[in-house]
Amino acid sequence: MKVVVAIDSLKGSLSSIEAGMAIKEGILKACEAEVIVKPLADGGEGTVDALLFGMGGAKIQTEVTGPLGEKITASYGILDDKKTAVVEIAEAAGIKLVPKHRLNPLYTTTYGVGEMIKDAILRGCRNFIVGIGGSATNDGGIGMLTALGIEFFDEKGNAVKPIGNDLLKITGLSTKNALKELSECTFRIACDVNNPLYGPMGAAYVFGPQKGATPETVEILDKGLRNYSDAVKKATGKDTANYQGTGAAGGLGYAFLTFLNARLESGINIILDEIKLEEDIKDADFVITGEGKLDFQTAMGKAPIGVARLAKKYGKKVIAFGGGVTEDAYKCNEEGIDALFSILQLPITLEEAMEEKTARKNLIASSYQVFRLIRALIS
Repeated sequence: MKVVVAIDSLKGSLSSIEAGMAIKEGILKACEAEVIVKPLADGGEGTVDALLFGMGGAKIQTEVTGPLGEKITASYGILDDKKTAVVEIAEAAGIKLVPKHRLNPLYTTTYGVGEMIKDAILRGCRNFIVGIGGSATNDGGIGMLTALGIEFFDEKGNAVKPIGNDLLKITGLSTKNALKELSECTFRIACDVNNPLYGPMGAAYVFGPQKGATPETVEILDKGLRNYSDAVKKATGKDTANYQGTGAAGGLGYAFLTFLNARLESGINIILDEIKLEEDIKDADFVITGEGKLDFQTAMGKAPIGVARLAKKYGKKVIAFGGGVTEDAYKCNEEGIDALFSILQLPITLEEAMEEKTARKNLIASSYQVFRLIRALIS
C-alpha cells in the first residue's frame, strides 16, 4: 500500500511537515505501507519552510526596512538549484510586524520586500516564488519598486515617499535606474484573491480596514491607487488595474504584474507544481490531506481541496483530517474529499487542543484508527 500525505499546517500547533509525520506514524502503527510525506502550503505563512523541506535549500537572513521604516531581520529561502528564491512578503511588510496601535496603511511600506528580492538577485537568483499574504501595507507596491530602482515623482520632480499616503502625489516615474537583472527574472506570485487595484472591491476598501484604515483613510488610499494607476498608464501604456489579483497585498499584486511581468497564480497550484506532488499521487492507493479547521472556506479552494482535485485526476481516494470540523464542511466532499475526520478525542478547550503535544497525539491516534479500518476492509 502506498499512501501520500500532504496536509497543511495546523496553525498554532503543528507545521505541515510535523502534521504529516504524525499521520505517517499513525499509519505505520496500523499497517505496513509506503508513506510519503510532502510539505504543503498555499503561498502564505509556512511557504518558505514547506518548499525548503520538500525541495532542499537554505534559509537566508538579511537586514531590510520594515513596514514602519525601521531596520529588521527578514528571512527567505533559496532552493538547492541556487537560482530560485522563495519569499514571503510578510517577513518584511507583514501586519504581524506592526503594533496594533500603530496600524495605519497610509504610512506603511513594502520597501523591505524589494530589498529581499534585490538580496536574492545579488546572490544569483533569477526565479522567484512569492507569497503575498498578511501585509500591513497599501502602497501599491511603490515601496518594493523603489527599492528595486524604479523611481516615482511628484509634480515638482521630487521623489515621493514609498508609502500609501504619497500615492496621490505621483505624476511621473522612471525605470532607467531599475536593477538591470530584473529583466532576467521570473516571478510566480501566490495570489488567491481576485480583487482589482481600486474601487469598491479594490485593495483599500476591502482590505484597508483590517490594516487599520478608517473610512476617511480608505477614501484617501483608493484615490491614491487610482492616481498611481493613471500615472503608470500615462508613462508606460500599461492598463492593468482591473486585472484580477492586482489589489492583493495593498496593490502589491499590481506592482508585480505591471512592472515585473509576474504571473499571479493560485498559491496552492504553485506549491503543488513545485513539490511535484502529482508524480507521487499517480501510483498511490490513498491520499491524506487536511488543515487546522475543515469548513466551508476549505471547500472554496484552500490547500486541501487543491490536493483533492489533483488526486481525483487519477481516481484516488482522499481522506482529510482537521483539528476541528464544522457543520458546513460537508461541502468538501463535493470537491473531492471522500471522507473527513476531526482528530479530537475528548471534549477539551481550544487552548488544550492546540497544544503541540496534544495535536500530534490526536493526529497519530486518528490516522491509526482510520488505517486499522482500511486494513480490515482490504485484508
